[in-house]
Amino acid sequence: MKHCKDCEPAQEIHSLAYLSVILGWIDQPFFNLMEKLFKNSAEKLADKITLPFFNLMVFLKLGYFSDKPDNKDTWRTKCFWDEAVRRGIKMKEFHLGPIRDGFVAEYEGKTILFDGLPRPGLKESPALKWMDNKGIMKEKFKQEGLPVADGGVAWSISSALKIFNRLQKPKKPVITKPNLGSRSRHTMIHINTPEDLIIGFKKAKKLSPLVVVEEELRGYLFRGTLIGGKLVGVVKRDQPEVLCDGVHTVRELMKEENKRPERAGPIFHKIVVDKEGEIELKRENIIMDDVPKKGRIVTFSQKTSRSCGGTTTEVTDIVHRDNLEMLEHVASFLNDPLIGVDFIIEDITKSWREEQHSGIIECNSLPFIDLHHYPLFGKPNNVAGKLWDLVLPESKI
Repeated sequence: MKHCKDCEPAQEIHSLAYLSVILGWIDQPFFNLMEKLFKNSAEKLADKITLPFFNLMVFLKLGYFSDKPDNKDTWRTKCFWDEAVRRGIKMKEFHLGPIRDGFVAEYEGKTILFDGLPRPGLKESPALKWMDNKGIMKEKFKQEGLPVADGGVAWSISSALKIFNRLQKPKKPVITKPNLGSRSRHTMIHINTPEDLIIGFKKAKKLSPLVVVEEELRGYLFRGTLIGGKLVGVVKRDQPEVLCDGVHTVRELMKEENKRPERAGPIFHKIVVDKEGEIELKRENIIMDDVPKKGRIVTFSQKTSRSCGGTTTEVTDIVHRDNLEMLEHVASFLNDPLIGVDFIIEDITKSWREEQHSGIIECNSLPFIDLHHYPLFGKPNNVAGKLWDLVLPESKI
């Protein structure tokens, strides 16, 4: 598979991602009907046959179980597994060819099966059908009175330009992103012209037939994780950047920042000025040998991914009460016990009601809880433990 810069930090096969969306549209009516007809019996049947199926595949040597994480497992899996071991929960992961993330957890005679992460109560909310769909989420949240970016969903360049032109009254920068997808793949920000809008639309279109075109909110990106309806953690996610001191050049500041031992991997990585970085610096009207004024922040990428040099800061303890209530309102509205919410705000210590251009940008039904466990700045937050407390309360330490 050819490496795609727009897919970083995790590569995606474009054609398969696009096809999966199309197939989802085609088969969704069928699955909706089956759910209405056989919901209770289907769930009970799945519970009964999944583990025997795993064991059969292992017996036939078509699949296998692993009893510890490997280098292909995500940090989300690793932190959750580490917490299981600490509690005496026996976990194993089922592998069938390239398929993974099917887990079996055993504790004091109780066995649970789950994909990725278990949902407290092991029940799925109806909102799971649309939670990850940015266009539907935006409309439903707007009707609920939750803050979201103004914009819409476009099928064609002409419809994307129509949304763009509407958002230019008054003039404001916009972003484009796939309607379905995560980890900021093929997202483009700082769009101010029709020409850039078309470039961003085409990027997003590679992964999804529908493209979100919306105003670019002002502020910093935060991830809130909600478990059992309660906000259990918030991290601030920053692009690869340096804070200028009015004395040193951008190049010198970046070199000094890269000396942090945490940036040697495997979680955080050094800042690299590649082609994308050069474009970002040009947008900021900065060159590497400039000495910007003290207090200015210079960024080197549009992405906040740790693999691209981005950082995380644990900020749970300083979240304004209004922001906490807004995020827990999301959990109540979705009626789901496990949610990741990405939102943008200038100052997390102030109410979102005071900021005109803050809001929620997406929700995740399988959140990367490891963001809370391994912050570059701030105290680690054991979110995995809080999830296990609800999934297997008898294992609570």
